[in-house]
Amino acid sequence: MRIRALLLCFVFLAPTVLADGLPDLGEVAQADFSPATEKRVGEAAMRDIRLHEPAYVNDPEISGYLNRLGARLVAQSSDAGHDFEFFALRDPTLNAFAMPGGYIGVHTGLILAAQSESELASVLAHEISHVTQHHLARQLGAQSQAQLPMLLSLAVAILASRSRGDIAQGALLAGQAASIQSQLSYSRDFEREADRLGLQLLERAGFDVRGMASFFERLQKFGRLYDNNAPGYLRTHPLTTERIADMENRIQSYPYRQVPDSLDFLLVRAKLKAEEGTPQDAVTEFESQLREHKYASEIAVRYGYAVALSRAGNFTGAGRQLAELRRLKVDSAMVESLAARLRVSQNDLTGALAILRPALLRYPQERGLAYALVETLLADKQLQAALRVTLDDLQTYPSDARMQGLQARTYAALGKRLQQHRAQAEVYVLEGQLQEAIIQLQLAQKSGDGDFYEHSQVDARLREIKQRQAEEAKEKKRQ
Repeated sequence: MRIRALLLCFVFLAPTVLADGLPDLGEVAQADFSPATEKRVGEAAMRDIRLHEPAYVNDPEISGYLNRLGARLVAQSSDAGHDFEFFALRDPTLNAFAMPGGYIGVHTGLILAAQSESELASVLAHEISHVTQHHLARQLGAQSQAQLPMLLSLAVAILASRSRGDIAQGALLAGQAASIQSQLSYSRDFEREADRLGLQLLERAGFDVRGMASFFERLQKFGRLYDNNAPGYLRTHPLTTERIADMENRIQSYPYRQVPDSLDFLLVRAKLKAEEGTPQDAVTEFESQLREHKYASEIAVRYGYAVALSRAGNFTGAGRQLAELRRLKVDSAMVESLAARLRVSQNDLTGALAILRPALLRYPQERGLAYALVETLLADKQLQAALRVTLDDLQTYPSDARMQGLQARTYAALGKRLQQHRAQAEVYVLEGQLQEAIIQLQLAQKSGDGDFYEHSQVDARLREIKQRQAEEAKEKKRQ
């Protein structure tokens, strides 16, 4: 299933090169492959990843952090109005990739390998630049339909190599190796363009531009030391000594800036580390760091230790670490969420709600707190209160499939079958599963409850989705 999604991912075009060695990436890129088409392709790939990719990290705290970091960079780009979505894949390899439509994936291994937030931001800035420059549009817009199979092989070759070089090699052989290899060689010009624009984004967003050079230099050294197991990022993003030298020359023109890491960056990395390996291994690792004082942030290591202890079922020990975080006066939604989870684990739902309600008021954009509040209310049988939270929340976030699913659960607990099936239908629509949505609405029609107005809404929505399904079927036939 991962390979099917990869078929839709970024591929590169042999560009027209300007006098300074950088490609001409003008508006012509959008002439044959519109932004709307890019978005549809990206949405299809992203739906596939969410539904079928086992490595997809469905964690609102981690995805929320990546999207805040990415939004800070996108706001400084020439395409600040472009919708981006950043997500993580649980994969120890060092890689990141951009898909059409502004979907950018980051391996957890790369997040952990970044030694500063500026280093992580430099990778996101680089990938954002691939998207804003419409590299995919230029690739497909310049190719004839007869060459499409070769281009799909190229897409697989570039992105399957995220973790498996042998898969990439097989894709190359299957897709006319010589021709594809010549296409790949041109991607270095695109990499230089993404470096140049990425540095600009980093500087404008207030990060240390030297983070880009330091991270890529470390990648290059790693690739030389482990030639047969080089980071996947080097396979999809060719890194040369010349490119690093060009990057460093550009950095010289920027003023020196020391940028401290955000607390969110430190906590996300600690959480990912605490979730690696066995629970006991994680506990031992954080115990050792605390005992030997081998850490850059006491807050981060105590948070990671609490998460590891919680994984291991030692809720008392996790509570002691949480008390230390309280002593350190940590201001973080992630710490509040952990505190609520510990209360739930001890069957103290009242205590968990006492943490979650004020926390959500304090951090209203934290999706994890909103989900946790509804789930805890449901567990505490406060069904009407849970329903009110979902109704209010979906006014602000109507496209949140997870909250729609929680609303469906709430209606089911209340015995409101029509509304349950209607809410579940919206989950399927957001996931692109139109036939399943139609089945849910048909069940709503037969539910035996609901008033005339609610049935009318179901009927209208069913007609709308059937029409959309028919239009999509026609479009597939034309392709």
